[in-house]
Amino acid sequence: MASNRARRIAKEIADIKADVHSHIVVDPAGNGDDLTHLRGQFNGPPDTPYEGGTFFVDIKIPSEYPFRPPNMKFETKIWHPNVSSQTGAICLDTLSSQWSPVLTIKSALISLQSLLSTPEPKDPQDAEVAGMMIRNPAEFEHVARDWSVKYAGAPKKEVAEGSGGATAESIKRKAQQAKDNEEKVKLAAYHGYNKDLIDRFVAMGFDVESVVSAFEYVGIDKMNGDDYELEEAYMGDITARLFGEA
Repeated sequence: MASNRARRIAKEIADIKADVHSHIVVDPAGNGDDLTHLRGQFNGPPDTPYEGGTFFVDIKIPSEYPFRPPNMKFETKIWHPNVSSQTGAICLDTLSSQWSPVLTIKSALISLQSLLSTPEPKDPQDAEVAGMMIRNPAEFEHVARDWSVKYAGAPKKEVAEGSGGATAESIKRKAQQAKDNEEKVKLAAYHGYNKDLIDRFVAMGFDVESVVSAFEYVGIDKMNGDDYELEEAYMGDITARLFGEA
């Protein structure tokens, strides 16, 4: 089981390194090769107080992974209602009740990045930050930006549009970014396979996780995410795997 976990983690890290578009970085913590202790990195999303900052996340992989979520906390100090300003602890359903084995380390980090665009002050990890965001959003943005400059290396400039003076356009843009990030999380479940290709089997009544697992077991080529018609022999192998006959 441990070797299966190590192989999955190694594959996830390789997939992250191969994905030049997500700008997500994950490596073993320190200079070691311990795949149960990792360090993640992502950029602060645009049109937020965190824009231009680089945020590091400590990641510890439990022995039950992927059936239990990774334990993540921010290394970089951040002023956000769903992250403890003292310990970096995170309040995010994806890392607790909404975790699924089909999710990955990358999809969890994308969810964290999305959380910076869509804070939830009514379900806080840090009551002080949440209270400030609700009572005085302009002050919240000022402090959040100041912390981003101080701890995350963001450039020294004020955010043009704050919570207290957001425009309809900026609200629409943030909503679209949150939607895009949500789509990224969903697509991560396909492990690089073309969505339409996998969904043809999902339409037969199988879930995405089982289909992707069968594809990987049989050794189906990802073809850089392109859709294509599978050879009949491969179709039989995949179907047999899905029905537990292989």
